[in-house]
Amino acid sequence: MDTYTFLRELADSWVLLALFAFFVGAVIFVFRPGARKMQDDAANLPFRHEDAPPPDPVTESKRADVTSGDK
Repeated sequence: MDTYTFLRELADSWVLLALFAFFVGAVIFVFRPGARKMQDDAANLPFRHEDAPPPDPVTESKRADVTSGDK
């Protein structure tokens, strides 16, 4: 049996089964009862800083350096 035929039979049987099991596992993971909070958090991520813009990391680090240097 040559390599191509062996790999083709492997892909047509066991790899297909493994990919189907992975798909079913992913669907179960997404629709499990405890996933609602995580999905809502991910869905609202763009609106997290709607009232105020997020802090600028450069400004925050400079502010931390200035306040820590005063001690």
